[in-house]
Amino acid sequence: MSQKRLSRTRRTAVIASGAVALAVAAALAVASPGNTAPAPEGFSTVWQDDFDGAQGSSPSSENWLFDIGHSYPGGAANWGTGEIAAHTDSPENVSLDGEGNLNITPRRDGNGGWTSARIETQRSDFAAPEGGVVRFESRIKLPDVSGAEAQGIWPAFWSLGEPFRGVYNNWPGIGEIDVMENVNGENTLHGTVHCGTAPGGECNEHTGLGNSKTGFSPSLQADFHTYAVELDRSTSPEQIRWYVDGENYHTVKADQVSADTWSKATDHGFFLILNVAVGGGWPGMPTEQTAEGRPMVVDYVSVSQKGGSESTEDAGQTEEAGQTGDAGETTQPEESSEPVESEEPVDTQEPGNRDAFSTIRAESFDTERGIKTAANGNAKKLGNIADGDSAVFKGVNFGQQPAHTFVAQAASGAENGVSGLIEVRLDSESAEPVSTISVANTGGWDKFKDIPGEMSAITGTHDVYLTFTSGQPSEFVDLDSFTFVR
Repeated sequence: MSQKRLSRTRRTAVIASGAVALAVAAALAVASPGNTAPAPEGFSTVWQDDFDGAQGSSPSSENWLFDIGHSYPGGAANWGTGEIAAHTDSPENVSLDGEGNLNITPRRDGNGGWTSARIETQRSDFAAPEGGVVRFESRIKLPDVSGAEAQGIWPAFWSLGEPFRGVYNNWPGIGEIDVMENVNGENTLHGTVHCGTAPGGECNEHTGLGNSKTGFSPSLQADFHTYAVELDRSTSPEQIRWYVDGENYHTVKADQVSADTWSKATDHGFFLILNVAVGGGWPGMPTEQTAEGRPMVVDYVSVSQKGGSESTEDAGQTEEAGQTGDAGETTQPEESSEPVESEEPVDTQEPGNRDAFSTIRAESFDTERGIKTAANGNAKKLGNIADGDSAVFKGVNFGQQPAHTFVAQAASGAENGVSGLIEVRLDSESAEPVSTISVANTGGWDKFKDIPGEMSAITGTHDVYLTFTSGQPSEFVDLDSFTFVR
């Protein structure tokens, strides 16, 4: 899932299958078999799950792990994406439907809090054989929501490189291949590979190397469609190809990046992930109109191979948890007015003991260079920021438990591909950045999104310097506020 990072506390649990109520239900219910995933011509199936089982039961614990809570242990908060739902192993959020399908269902409780589910394969050794091809495939019907009811809903079928498991801070270099992503009930499919370094780098992080396809009939929400990726090591250069209903709509070739970046992203096994996120940097936050209880329905997931000198069919590797990460944003429309540039450095408050983990208003800077301020609803924002601008916030207290993520609430209406970076430096404008996030057009100067970026572990009290850089002279970002996350 794309630009996707924050700091967190999480546990991983093997999917439980022994609850008494579910055991009774399994004994009484008769499940209908689902469709068996047919291996494409020339391929051999090495792993699959058809999700056969009694209604209300959990998916097979031999095949799947649950991700619980809001993060991996020591990993980015909110799964690195800014999403807000707590992932659970409850049948209310993840269970078989008794007709050969898996349902992953986001739900909202009476207090407005969201829960959902995210599961990943026990095995993390799904790899392309030397000189061969590996294919990840699933047949999925997306949550049946659109328009205002779909705001913030983010279903996905994707994979992470095996080296991520147990480390959780080496994204995107270890490779993330997003087979299917969809946001806000749009009739549009997105496929992406994340690799290299973030932000920026050869793989254009946190955006990645992606493409999309739209205009499906029936829509992605109205019926099942088949999504697949092939990692092909039999061609020169090697390739990753994306398919929907048998049509190749996106290809990334190894020669688009350096040999080292490609090797680190692809020359290993992968584990597969199914989830429905709620909120986050890409779709924005849910609203009161967002519908709950609409599942992503998964018919099957399969892994197949062809050619090459080795196979993962009998490897059967099982490991403890693992998960993902990528970028986060949160859409919040804001009012805007013409910025007024400060002629001289301005002190807007006395240097003090700011709490790093509370919201720090952008206009509360102590000193600035080139900054413009503008009305933003009942508050103010730093507006039309361009290359070379900066702002200093003195006395930011990170305490003794390290912060791992910087989150900026930013907006951009920059056109013609104009983008830039927000860099976080400590105690000096010439210090090396401890965090950097990239900002491009968010849909308008009033479309604010929470954009997270990983950062070095920081403790103690520091003066925080925000520096803004861009390869173009045009304004590229407005900043409303920022915070830090453990």
